[in-house]
Amino acid sequence: MGDVIPPNEEIKRPKPPLDESSVRGFNWWRRTFQYKTGLGLTTVEKDRYENDYQFIIQRDQCNKCYEYRDWLLKYSPTVIFMAQQIAKLNKKDTNALKFDESKIICDICPEWRSGGFHPELGILLCQNRIRDKWHLEDTMAHEMVHYFDNLKWQVDWLNLKHHACSEIRASSLSGECRFMQEFSRRGFGFKVSGGHQECVRRRATLSVMGNPNCKDQKHAEKIVNEVWDSCFGDTRPFEEIYR
Repeated sequence: MGDVIPPNEEIKRPKPPLDESSVRGFNWWRRTFQYKTGLGLTTVEKDRYENDYQFIIQRDQCNKCYEYRDWLLKYSPTVIFMAQQIAKLNKKDTNALKFDESKIICDICPEWRSGGFHPELGILLCQNRIRDKWHLEDTMAHEMVHYFDNLKWQVDWLNLKHHACSEIRASSLSGECRFMQEFSRRGFGFKVSGGHQECVRRRATLSVMGNPNCKDQKHAEKIVNEVWDSCFGDTRPFEEIYR
């Protein structure tokens, strides 16, 4: 799990504009110009503009996130495959094997992460942290591995070994540690030989550090090392690691 869905009260949400026409076309351009230059706006109007601006940003981010989510559920081989595997584990009716798309939601995240999984609520995609469609694909795949693990093995997410195992698998199988992704993050600091494993270890350790039962980085590294061999080698439901 690692990245738990945050409670709503942690997220600052702007109010909808008082007048929808004020955030469209010429009126929005005029207000933006006044805000940037400080001409003709009272303190109250500046605060209202800032609220409206944040509202529009969050609305556009949300729309784009769901657009990407729906496209990936239809066209991404990795996401489609994981959705099928989750549906098989989660089926209530053997004649209706369909993934419940409502279990993947887009929202604002207060922290620097791209997604999260909650065993009761499902998958959260952090619309304000997603760089592009392909970043969202890796994020969805990562969280869907957690979803799969939770259904298949009834993971105890407060158990550090359980948590570390799923983080290792999610980082390894999602594609987020393939060469081009690591190169874009780390440049020439990325190792071609053994780079995949190094990336998986690093990202799993960071996620385990966020577990309330983890003391510090050394503790997280110790737990990751203890479960490494069995968990890194377990590629279910894939036949091999996607790189």
